[in-house]
Amino acid sequence: MNYTTILIERNIETRLGVISLNRPEVRNAINPEMREELSRAFDELEGDADVRAIIITGGPKVFAAGADIAAMAEKTAVEQFSRASLWDLTFKMEQSRKPIIAAIAGFCLGGGCELAMACDIRLAAESAKFGQAEINIGIIPGGGGTVRLTRLVGLGKAKELVLTGRMIDAREACRINLVNQVVPDERLMEASVEMAQMMTRHSPVALGLAKYAVQNAADADLHTARTIENACFSLAFASEDKTEGMKAFLEKRKPVYKGR
Repeated sequence: MNYTTILIERNIETRLGVISLNRPEVRNAINPEMREELSRAFDELEGDADVRAIIITGGPKVFAAGADIAAMAEKTAVEQFSRASLWDLTFKMEQSRKPIIAAIAGFCLGGGCELAMACDIRLAAESAKFGQAEINIGIIPGGGGTVRLTRLVGLGKAKELVLTGRMIDAREACRINLVNQVVPDERLMEASVEMAQMMTRHSPVALGLAKYAVQNAADADLHTARTIENACFSLAFASEDKTEGMKAFLEKRKPVYKGR
């Protein structure tokens, strides 16, 4: 497929797909075209059996400085209500059976932060800056910034960030659980690949079931979460990978998973 706002790379050796936001002239601001291309890219990588994990990055200088304000400045309330929103994309990311890692350097603000929060793991370079800055231009987050942020960092800190619009650095983001790890800028992609490979060595079937169970547990009551976990746990026993994994363990060798 052809893309104009993003780049896609595949590495068969590492079993990784890398999506790079590619609008450097506007600090990777997310416009409708980028949203649509990201959605297609995730569909493409989801259907590629050679790709077992996905990394999304904006490059070494900026992740995404937010939504493209020029693209929405003249929109009416009805147009905004009827739009294809970032929510559609981020739900697709959460529903993917493949782990998605955000490799974040520089500004990760507004819609960029919302995009990163929909990833399973967030690694931040020391240069990274985070925030939901929408309040600074007279609006509020509209792509998950009031929802996922609250689930990640808690009610009080989410209110602070959304109501003040202030930016925080990578260390504070890690301290409040907005990101998983902070690394030197020059090691960002290396560390992201290392994290991804800790996952891709496992069964793709088990990875998908584990992600599904954890994702749904976050939004469910205890009884429902228990039921989902038990169903996913039991379903894993129907896979060839389960047989291979247990056999390899008993034979004291590395398993060879086929994703079946």
